[in-house]
Parts: sequence; C-alpha cells; structure tokens
Amino acid sequence: MMADYIRTHKKTYLLSMLLIPTAAFVISLLLGKYPIAPSELLNALYERVFNLEHSLSEQIYTVIFNIRMPRVLIALTAGAALSVSGAAYQGMFRNPMASPDLLGASAGAAFGAALGILLSLPVIGIQLLSFGFGLAAVLLTYFISTRAKSSSRLLVLILSGILIGTIFSSLVTLIKYLADPMSKLPAITFWLMGSLSAVTADELTMLALITAAGIIPLILLRWRLNVISFEDDEAKALGVNVRLLRIVVIVCSTMMTSAVVSVAGLIGWIGLIIPHIARMLAGPNFNRLLPASIVYGAVFLLAVDDMARCIGSMEIPLGVLTSIIGAPFFIYIMLNTRRGW
Repeated sequence: MMADYIRTHKKTYLLSMLLIPTAAFVISLLLGKYPIAPSELLNALYERVFNLEHSLSEQIYTVIFNIRMPRVLIALTAGAALSVSGAAYQGMFRNPMASPDLLGASAGAAFGAALGILLSLPVIGIQLLSFGFGLAAVLLTYFISTRAKSSSRLLVLILSGILIGTIFSSLVTLIKYLADPMSKLPAITFWLMGSLSAVTADELTMLALITAAGIIPLILLRWRLNVISFEDDEAKALGVNVRLLRIVVIVCSTMMTSAVVSVAGLIGWIGLIIPHIARMLAGPNFNRLLPASIVYGAVFLLAVDDMARCIGSMEIPLGVLTSIIGAPFFIYIMLNTRRGW
C-alpha cells in the first residue's frame, strides 16, 4: 500500500510540474489590453510551428509573438532564476531568511544600472554595467570575508554581504540625488521598482543563457547541496569540498541574480518565499526542491506580471506587487509552520 501511495504521489508531483507552468504560459498569452480568443491563440501557434500562411490579422501575430511571448518567457526565466538561487542560498547558509541578494548582488547591480542611466548609456550598456557591478559586489564581499579573522566563515560572509549591500544602496541614493529630476531621476526610480514592459528577444536570449549556466551546475550538484546543509565537519567527513561547493553556489546564484536585475530591475521576495513553498510541497531534499523551486518561482513571477499589466489602467511595478504579496504570505508561513524549515 505504501509503495502504491508513493508511486501515485510521485506521478501527481511530476504531472503538476508539467501542467502548472504550461497552463500559466497559455493563460498569460491570452491576457492583456488587446483581447485574444483561445481559438485565435491556438490557430496562431499552429501556423507558426508549421510555418503556414497567416489566416488572422497581423495585429494578433504581433501581439502574441513580438510583445507577449518574449515577456512571458522572460518572466518564467527570471522567476526560476531568483527562486532557485534563493533555495541554494538557504541550504548553503542553513538559514531560512537567506535570499539571492544576501551578498550584495542586487544592490551592486542596481548601482550599475543607475550609473548607466545617469551617464545616458544605451540599454545594452546599462545592462552590462548592472551585470558587472552585481558580480563585483559579490566578489568584494567574498574577498572581505576571506580576509576577516573569524572562526565562523558563514557569519562573516553574511555580515560582509550586508555591509557591501548597504554601501551600494547608499551609492544608488547618491546617484538619485545627483540625477536630473525631470528625466534621469524618473527613469532610475521606475527601473529600480522592477518591470518587464520593455523586454526584447535579445534580452530573453541573454537571460536564458546565463540562467541555464547557473541552474545546470546546481542541478548536477544537488546531492552535495543536501550534504552542505549539515555542519561543515559532517560534510567534509562525507567527502564534500565545502569551500569549493560554496564558491560554485555563490557564482551560479550571483550570475543569475545579477542578470535578472540588469534586465528587469529589482524584484524582491521571490528568492525568499518561493523556496519555502517548494520545501513545504516537495520536501527539503534538493533532488526535488530545486526543480520545484524552478517551476513555482517561474509561475509566481509570471502570475505577478500578469497582475501588473492587467489590474489597472497603468502598469504596476513588479517590485511593488511582489512586496505586497510576499510580505503577508511570509508572515503566514512563519505563524503556521510547525515543523523545522
């Protein structure tokens, strides 16, 4: 009986991992100011896949493939990147409050983008500057932690990340103070609140490649992430190179977080709350936790982006919505979770 229950539960879990993102993808292509019927969507997708002659108006194909499709795909990719980074950080630091911006990646990337806007750089220049400063912030954090004389490496790493994040956040405030209040300041403020309204296919390609480069090593090392959740001595006794594994996790998570921030701005809470939801539904084993975090994070950000562009006459910034939804939900998790994280 128990074996049958386990097989049934596993099939249900795998089926949900496939159906939930597929349904969210299709629904998101239908939603928006320009109405598209399900039959029109299916017809357009069928004609595009088999390269058939268009039977619908060109507006429908433009809305689906040039506007909504890149935005939906980049929302799925960004949500997966932030969520899996948060899950890896929480396991590595053995801390349920760990998130992808813990080591200063988001603050550094925000400073790079704000600096690029202040210097009137093109979009690609702003994104490269943001990505570079995100990586630089974490490298600086790691360098400081290695030079500190303390027996608790993880604690020093976290404190260094908080300090570096504070410095870069202060620099962002300084740039906003120096920016032209009529042009540069609104652009910086809007970008910092997070949005997918101006994404392009090229940005999607870049983000997808970096996300794949970050997720694949974490998936391949998932059993070692289970081990690193123990104390360092226990992990070393099991043959795991703790220091090297931490470097790999930090590099992968930092790349993904910096790439998301460089494209979409600051989007908080996903890397904090989604791993908790995945842990409650799939368990703490990283063999299932990482895939669950990828799927649930992708679907969550896609649903929030759908709300951002549909619930009002003007688009609501993603960072605002994720905070409004994430903070109360995290309070609910803290008040109702009886088991250890």
